[in-house]
Amino acid sequence: MRIFLTIFKVIIGLAIAIPVGILALALTFGVLGALFGIAFLMLRLVCVGLVGYGLFRVARFMFKSSRGAPTATRRELPPVDPYYEAAMRELDAEIRGSARG
Repeated sequence: MRIFLTIFKVIIGLAIAIPVGILALALTFGVLGALFGIAFLMLRLVCVGLVGYGLFRVARFMFKSSRGAPTATRRELPPVDPYYEAAMRELDAEIRGSARG
């Protein structure tokens, strides 16, 4: 009788463990499949980006003008407004005067 009880327990355990194991495997394969799919998509996007960058470099080389690009000239700053400077001096004097008194 003990052997039958042990076999019954093993059968019940396997009846629970086998479907749960199948579900776990299916979930694992689904997640791994999705990750591999995303990785493959990213690899394709990288390849398209590299080809696009290469075409851009080739087009820039081919359509670049023969003469050199104009160099950037340094612009001088506009002269300081004397009225603004006078107003700032006046404000500084008022602020110092009110802080002391």
